[in-house]
Amino acid sequence: MTVSCFSLVAATAAMLMVVATAQIGGQVLQVELWCVAKNNAEDSSLQTAIEWACGQGGADCGPIQQGGPCNDPTDVQKMASFVFNNYYLKNGEADEACNFNNNAALTSLNPSQGTCKYPSSKGGVNNGRVADDSSMADMSRGGRPVSWSWILTFICFGSLLTMTRIIHHL
Repeated sequence: MTVSCFSLVAATAAMLMVVATAQIGGQVLQVELWCVAKNNAEDSSLQTAIEWACGQGGADCGPIQQGGPCNDPTDVQKMASFVFNNYYLKNGEADEACNFNNNAALTSLNPSQGTCKYPSSKGGVNNGRVADDSSMADMSRGGRPVSWSWILTFICFGSLLTMTRIIHHL
């Protein structure tokens, strides 16, 4: 009984941590997402994807050009990640806009390094720079909002299940 109660309490606590991304007071807080190159992607595949995204794909590749803050010819993965992320944001954060022949994936870990700043799904695109959240007129556009009612339902169900199991074993 102790192990199952502990598991349910732990699951409920984990869901409470998700509340930070939930709807609070009528305002939607968002999970920040970035589209980045996968660690196991081949440099040649990444280079082909960069060329397509910078050309036909319409991504802003200025920051990866010589002298740009994200230019690092020794790190194709870093440059591909910046381009992939730019393309993803410019294409409405659609899941299919972060694929590049299965060489890209979404992450919630900010890939920005030094002067190379990656805009996120929360902050929007501003010529390769991170846009200030206060400048965003419509906060409901980007990100992946999580419904407060869904979380509350899950927490209530977990609590009810926990109480039922405790009462059953008394």
